[in-house]
Amino acid sequence: MPLDPVLVSDTRLWLVKAANDLRAAEIDLGAEPPLIEDALFHCQQAAEKALKAFLTFHNVTFRKTHNLEEIGEVGLTIDQSLKDMVDEAVPLTEYAWAFRYPGNIPTVDSTEVQTALKISRKLFLYDFGSAAV
Repeated sequence: MPLDPVLVSDTRLWLVKAANDLRAAEIDLGAEPPLIEDALFHCQQAAEKALKAFLTFHNVTFRKTHNLEEIGEVGLTIDQSLKDMVDEAVPLTEYAWAFRYPGNIPTVDSTEVQTALKISRKLFLYDFGSAAV
């Protein structure tokens, strides 16, 4: 069955946004001093957009949310092999908001951001076609 060009285009748009977030995270890490909190925000955003790209590719609607567990659970209805990646990504959810405003900001280090970047890249590089039916 041929791929729907509209779904492919819409999916590509999500992936471009995810790629930009990955790039922003890497730029933040290269800053002197590194902008760790901002990098974590972009890691969460990249993971979120990669999962939304996956859902878009499969023509599955989703609501506006930053909750990676919610988005990931919908993805698991399409492809259970995503389970480990979704489980890894769920803790990134808090980075969508934890550093955006003053208040009780969690303490983080460069190891945490390297882990978040690895998780986000893995979701970004997931082969959507392997789940196509």
